[in-house]
Amino acid sequence: MASSPTPEFPPLDLPEYKRYGRQMILDGFGLEGQQKLKAASVLVVGAGGLGCPALQYLAAAGVGRIGIVDHDTVESSNLQRQILHNEETLGLLKVDSAAQFVRRLNSLVQVTTYPNALHPSNALEIMRPYDIILDCTDNLPTRYLLSDSAVALDKPLVSGAAMRFEGQLCVYNLNASSASSTSPSATPDKGPCYRCLFPTPAVGGGTCEEVGILGVVTGVIGNLQAAEAIKIILGKNEPKPSLLLYSFLYSPPFRSIKLRGKKANCAACGDAAGGGGIDFGNMDYVQMCGGATPDWLKEGMKAGSAGSRVTPQELKSAIGTDCNTVILDVRPRTEYGICSIEGSTNIPITELLANPSSALTSIAPSGDVYVVCRLGNDSQLAADALRQTSQEVGGDVDGGRKVVDVIGGLRLWSRAVDEKFPVY
Repeated sequence: MASSPTPEFPPLDLPEYKRYGRQMILDGFGLEGQQKLKAASVLVVGAGGLGCPALQYLAAAGVGRIGIVDHDTVESSNLQRQILHNEETLGLLKVDSAAQFVRRLNSLVQVTTYPNALHPSNALEIMRPYDIILDCTDNLPTRYLLSDSAVALDKPLVSGAAMRFEGQLCVYNLNASSASSTSPSATPDKGPCYRCLFPTPAVGGGTCEEVGILGVVTGVIGNLQAAEAIKIILGKNEPKPSLLLYSFLYSPPFRSIKLRGKKANCAACGDAAGGGGIDFGNMDYVQMCGGATPDWLKEGMKAGSAGSRVTPQELKSAIGTDCNTVILDVRPRTEYGICSIEGSTNIPITELLANPSSALTSIAPSGDVYVVCRLGNDSQLAADALRQTSQEVGGDVDGGRKVVDVIGGLRLWSRAVDEKFPVY
């Protein structure tokens, strides 16, 4: 005979006992724990590297209602880490691809998709129906928006981040709705929000496309986000706030940093004397975080000043007609090792800008210099530095040896000159 379900939570159907039995038999979990999961709702913002593993395990565990927010589409470069998507879903909206996976995994879960970019005009409306919010995004403006919105709605925010070989995890606005155990009339013991830790946006740092990301790192952090959400639902979360750091390369790989509680003067969650809350209607999160991220592909395609840039076709012609042509590749050495134009010389942009004069003397002493990079942006900086250095030492860049860079970089070279050249 089945145990009587806890009245305040929905009962389980007979197949659910077998489906979730392996976790229900755990001490401290039991039937009530599964009922709590069934009654819970979680919003996952971002169906990418972090959101995919989080969604998979939230659905598998039996969270009753899951929302997915993402406005992007599936690309082949996503498949290295975004494990809910596959070759058959290329071009689909990520929310649709992820929802398909979740429904195949667990048809008992109610899935709602939001194929929208989150912004101040819709954040509160989308987030309000859910118990817990997962920040699985990869851009700073959305992180601040999610944190401010979670504070305004009095909801916990499970935030993850990953880049290169490292990741981090933190639960913000923790225990926002739980009263202090010492006195029923005491004010809630809130943990910090994102603004408490980072009141001023740290502009820069690059994106995964620019600096790279190892897929398993996003898997680790995304799974931990799902775990934290489940702990909050079950009431087994650690009440003291902490920041968990993960490194793929170091041993031990995890390090936990204890955090202080919310700041009294925080602009979002501070008390009336110092905080005051955020005015969503007048907040421009993109400008607050340094403005929109440039489209580096388009930036690298711009013509530039007269005589400073050439097309990939012009570089190809120069290679065929002048044996003294110098091709200077300023990508990092790791990227240069992936692919390169035959006969090119590699001096990474950081080394070149640190000592342009040394870079100029280290390349072939004669022949025009054609500077290339991945997209045609770093090459402009490098070419400018070399031209300036040449003029400072009395060189005649315009009338003699010229220094130019290649429009669109190796990306356009692959498209316009050599279709077999790898694109990464």
